[in-house]
Amino acid sequence: MASTATPSTLTLSSIFSQELNPNSLIFKSKPLLFTTHKSFSLHTLSLQYKERKNGPLVVAAMAAEAEVAEDVEQEGEEGGEGAVAVLIPPSKPKKGKAALPLKRDRTRSKRFLEIQKLREIKKEYDLKTAIELLKQTASSKFVETAEAHFRLNIDPKYNDQQLRATVNLPKGTGQTVKVAVLTQGEKFDEAKNAGADIVGGEDLIEQIKGGFMEFDKLIATPDMMPKVASLGRVLGPRGLMPNPKAGTVTTNIPQAIEEFKKGKVEYRADKTGIVHLPFGKANFSEEDLIINFIAAVKSVEANKPSGAKGVYWKSAHVCSSMGPSIRLNVREMLEYKLPNA
Repeated sequence: MASTATPSTLTLSSIFSQELNPNSLIFKSKPLLFTTHKSFSLHTLSLQYKERKNGPLVVAAMAAEAEVAEDVEQEGEEGGEGAVAVLIPPSKPKKGKAALPLKRDRTRSKRFLEIQKLREIKKEYDLKTAIELLKQTASSKFVETAEAHFRLNIDPKYNDQQLRATVNLPKGTGQTVKVAVLTQGEKFDEAKNAGADIVGGEDLIEQIKGGFMEFDKLIATPDMMPKVASLGRVLGPRGLMPNPKAGTVTTNIPQAIEEFKKGKVEYRADKTGIVHLPFGKANFSEEDLIINFIAAVKSVEANKPSGAKGVYWKSAHVCSSMGPSIRLNVREMLEYKLPNA
């Protein structure tokens, strides 16, 4: 059997009962191939043993390929005779998006690559400057949504570190919210008079099971929840399942409809502890966006989970729907005071 002690040394242990005469061994090696990656492959080594009268006896030793992360020049000197350096020709220079250093930028649109130059990636901006940049980067053909993204020091897999709540945005969301209500009895007419877009009972439940989803919010009265439970697999992944914490399970149907129509937003922390929250449209004035944003920050702060420990706020970013993220100075954000406050 053969084993390699060092890259340039091969030892042979006898596997035969008879003694081998070292003078009758002939060592044949193939060239060692070097590349610019500072590694070489050790090819098959063959040892032949010749006996004077009894005929040739051939012993073949196979050495596996080895990767050595050492300098090419040093290895060439230690390898002695037979070491040959093979140079790989340089590749052609990349052009266009392929030449960009960050892999994620190679799939971005030209518009995005241009607007992201308006902000510095690692710089922390004050709130007013960040909102100004958000409006500048919202250059799509449609009216983009202003989004806030908060990374919190929580782990939602623990019950006492979960975050789910709602916030009333004083300046609204800029969207037309279509509200559906699941109720029965007297509440049926009450929901219609309050401005609900869709009102139903068991018939609406069957329609939802069949794929009907033409609404933005679904409100239900407590007496309907046992029947609504069967919709969990349909509504849950879409974030439409009625929940008391979100204000979508209530006996006061008119108030719930009014709040969601005016700009009540539900939010929750995802499994990584990040809250994604829309706080208006890019065509809002800077003052209105700041007012909505501060309302969102105060709501997240007020609903801090009991199990959260240490620094609660890890980072905060704002962006438009199709724009780059803008990092905020968390301390300045938390201490920001509205001019009229």
